[in-house]
Amino acid sequence: MSVKRSIGRKVTFVVGTILAFAYIFPFFLVFVNSLKLKPEILANPLALPKQISWDNFSQALTKMNFFRSLTNSIIITVLSVSMLIIFSSMLAYYLARTKNKLSKYIFLILVTSMIVPFQALMIPFMARFAQFVSWNNRGALIFFYIGFGTALSTFLYHGFISNIPTEIDEAASIDGASDMVAFWRIIFPMMRPITATVAIINALWIWNDFLLPRLVLTNETQTLPLSTYLFYGQYTVEYGQVMAGLVLAVIPIVIFYLILQKQFISGISQGAVK
Repeated sequence: MSVKRSIGRKVTFVVGTILAFAYIFPFFLVFVNSLKLKPEILANPLALPKQISWDNFSQALTKMNFFRSLTNSIIITVLSVSMLIIFSSMLAYYLARTKNKLSKYIFLILVTSMIVPFQALMIPFMARFAQFVSWNNRGALIFFYIGFGTALSTFLYHGFISNIPTEIDEAASIDGASDMVAFWRIIFPMMRPITATVAIINALWIWNDFLLPRLVLTNETQTLPLSTYLFYGQYTVEYGQVMAGLVLAVIPIVIFYLILQKQFISGISQGAVK
């Protein structure tokens, strides 16, 4: 048995190493090519740079109007994720603690909506609400993100809340706490792991989204993914600057994940995703 376990662990290690390399290699290529000039990239994109050059980063910072785009991305992501956490956690708490047909139907509708592709709903949804929502502003985009992200966030919160004993709610009620007070002061602090999971999943989606901001925002309010599109000309593409722009755009969200990764793993291990 010990020999079989040893072989199994070695096989698992080898397979894991290969998968990790296959996953990291594209990111490595992006970073390496961001340090090369355009002729080197066209000659051999897989080769290491003969001479490291940071010109692509300086030019990307200027052309992207990086700090304005970074500010727009931070505002949109922070507000959207915050609203999603507030609304979806409260809705999930109601659905998990209210045992009736209405709550079951609402939860079924939310789960069913997750099956429909996002792109299939986006254009009709925007066309329907065009007469009510003022376009070309960050508020409209945040509104759409809340609508499209509520289903998954509520589903994740619902699975976690279902594992929290109802006796905690009953004890808070005996002490005179209302449902709202019990939720925000007792239940919600207990959901820190799943809150981190919801925050990371939605932040990754919103931060890297290109299509929806492309339809809603203008150049003055464009996000980082939109700003990288400026490097694509009609007849030529500045590949080095594109790679540098992608590296600059991904750094903030990677830092955000590294800060919350322990909570993220804890949320999954405690039944956040089923």
